[in-house]
Formats: sequence, structure tokens, C-alpha cells
Amino acid sequence: MRRVIALYRPGSSLLHRMPAGIKILLLMAVALAITLTVTVDTLWLLAGAAVLAVTGYLVAGFGIRELGRQVYVVRWIIVIMLVTQLVFLPWTTALVNVGRVIVVLVLAALVTLTTRIADLLDATERGLRPLERFGVNPRRIGLLLAMTITTIPVIAGFARAIRDAQRARGGRIRLWSMALPLLVLSLKHSDDLADALIARGVE
Repeated sequence: MRRVIALYRPGSSLLHRMPAGIKILLLMAVALAITLTVTVDTLWLLAGAAVLAVTGYLVAGFGIRELGRQVYVVRWIIVIMLVTQLVFLPWTTALVNVGRVIVVLVLAALVTLTTRIADLLDATERGLRPLERFGVNPRRIGLLLAMTITTIPVIAGFARAIRDAQRARGGRIRLWSMALPLLVLSLKHSDDLADALIARGVE
């Protein structure tokens, strides 16, 4: 399977040198800001986050083309999300919601592009270590972060495989004919992942 989302690429830019913990905190802050805001200011925050993403890719030396590639590889997920929300929500709300997802995805991809996964996990565990006294398990949270990073490419790969299978059969690619198989494959993947974790003693 081709790589559908880029992981760490060595470099010497400011973002490459920035500590992993700071990048995680910034990502969380931006994601929370554009997700929890439900007023008119949402559009301004979303636009600001988009400008931040573009600036980040330029500063890291990747350019607009790489940013576009990160959006392109999850295009079917984005389209399915948009169509699903258009059924239940006004089109303006649906566009804003999908815009939020796109911004968070490209920023998360930027973090993985400029940070080794081991550094991300170490920073997460160190940051959560003071919460151990309250019953928080930093290692489990680090494992959750690792699974989250790897799950997005897996689901995007499922979408591409379904699309390729439909093309091989000579049929037209329809969103509604992709949604159900994608849902089934995603649920099966989550079940397989849960079984694998239980087999290794992770509950």
C-alpha cells in the first residue's frame, strides 16, 4: 500500500527544531479554538488557522504543494463527511465543520512531518506524568496518540481501495456506494485493533 500520509522528514527548519511538546500544545490549542467556537468569530478563527497552516508548511520548507497533497490523500473522507452533514445541517454549517477537520488534519500532518513519532510519544508521556496521581496512565495515552496518527492513513487507504475496486468493475464512483463499505471496513479495523490490544494485555 502506498503511503497516504507523510511521516517524519528530516530537516533543519524552525519547526523541525521546535520541541515536540510545544508543537503538540499548539496543535491542541488551535484544534480546541476552532472546534469549540460557535459564534461569528468561528470564520475568523478558521481563516487564521488556515493561514497558520500555510505559513507552517512554508517555514518547514515543504511548500503549498505538500499541503495540497495532505488534503488530497484524504479527499474521499472529506467528501463523505461533507455529503453526510449536508443531509442534516445547513450548507454553511457543513462547510465550516469540514473546514475545521481539514485545518486540523493538515496541521497534524505538519507535526508528524517535522517530528519523530518517538519524540511525540515521549513528550506526551512526560506531559501527562504529573497526572499519574489521579489515575491517568501516560503510556496508554501515548499509545492512543500513536494509534490515532496511524489510523487516519489506514482509513484513507480503505477509501482508495474501495474506489479502485469500483473502477476495476467498470462502474461509476458514487459517494453513497463508498460510504457503507468504508464504514464496514473501518469498524472491522477497530475490532481487529481492539482484539490485538486485548491479546497483549491492554484493556
